[in-house]
Amino acid sequence: MGKLLGWVTATHTLRYHAHNHTSGTGHLYQGPFKSFPCQDDEHFLVVCRYVERNALSGKLVAVAEDWEYCSLHRWHHKRDRNPPLLTSWPIARPRGWTKRVNEALTQRELQSVRESVVRNRPFGSEAWTEETCERTGLWATTRPRGRPRKKPQIESTQESQK
Repeated sequence: MGKLLGWVTATHTLRYHAHNHTSGTGHLYQGPFKSFPCQDDEHFLVVCRYVERNALSGKLVAVAEDWEYCSLHRWHHKRDRNPPLLTSWPIARPRGWTKRVNEALTQRELQSVRESVVRNRPFGSEAWTEETCERTGLWATTRPRGRPRKKPQIESTQESQK
């Protein structure tokens, strides 16, 4: 019975990934939470904007601060700028943060954050990413997926023709 259920689960997962073009994205019933290293500068703010504008992107609200289940709502609508239920950020929110969250991310920002989410790739400057990969061993997240392509052996072909 165990082998049968294992086969059914594996087959279902393969078919699901093939149908939805999500091969290589991990377990089928993975949790919705992702974790990846993020540099605590402008890169951190991009990730926070991405997260805090999810309800706005999903057209659940007209402005991001109206989504009551988001930290932006609690932060924006309270007199206390550091509500006790929220963890302090490693950097201060810039002036006009709410307005900035409501502005769409650029295509480049969106693509970079999504790549980091999918690959668990460190999100930061090139130098910081290299340092983080060195420290944490996350080099595989920065390389292309799959087996490296074979390089054509041009020299050996040319030598054999002589």
